[in-house]
Amino acid sequence: MKTLKALSALLAYPSSTQASAVPEIRDLLHEEAVVATEQLEALEPLLSALSVEDVYDLQERYGMLFDRTRSLSLHLFEHVHGESRDRGQAMVDLRSVYATAGFEIDCGELPDFVPLFLEFCSLRPQDEARHLLSEPAHVFAALGERLRKKESAYAAVFEALVAIAAAQPTAEALDAVVPDAGDDPTDLRALDAAWEEEEVRFGLGSGAECGVDVLTAKVRQARRPAPGVAVDEVRPARTVFTHLSSRA
Repeated sequence: MKTLKALSALLAYPSSTQASAVPEIRDLLHEEAVVATEQLEALEPLLSALSVEDVYDLQERYGMLFDRTRSLSLHLFEHVHGESRDRGQAMVDLRSVYATAGFEIDCGELPDFVPLFLEFCSLRPQDEARHLLSEPAHVFAALGERLRKKESAYAAVFEALVAIAAAQPTAEALDAVVPDAGDDPTDLRALDAAWEEEEVRFGLGSGAECGVDVLTAKVRQARRPAPGVAVDEVRPARTVFTHLSSRA
């Protein structure tokens, strides 16, 4: 389902490459018609902003939303497990899902990073992808509501994901989402304290460079290219998924 790849691209860190891809993303969303007309119209403000606004302004807003506001984190398990040690096992389990399907993750990405998860879903058959989206649909719904309250155009992406999912989130699932703590993205001392975590390794042989702190820093600077568009020469593309069968 290419629509999920397109929505993944919209959640990437803003860049000139992303801006140049907006017309192709818009065309893909309309041609595949997975997203309803009403939702396509809701996505238009974000598409327009990403294509015409100053990239540095876009990057600043993106950072304030997703990097400095923990309740808007683009890591799924942040909203499910919070500080619980269950979060580490959930990471391992999700990585296993990717591996079972024949893919492995570049060490620069956490398994629960939303754009990565969407990219994986986009590679699965449509029915399977819809059911995969149902699992974190309650998180998508919560993020959409929180972004809507902040009058952020990114809310439309999460609302579209909820609509695409095979099943809508139950009230019980929504209640299980870690509550919005009302964190202040301008309070850097509080932010540093909130993000302090023990290093988590994913499987045997994981090097120190795969610790949560290092990985999170890399994820926050992620600039993966939008689908089908050449990458800026100064920032080469990274392989996110590698077929396990190709490994020695």
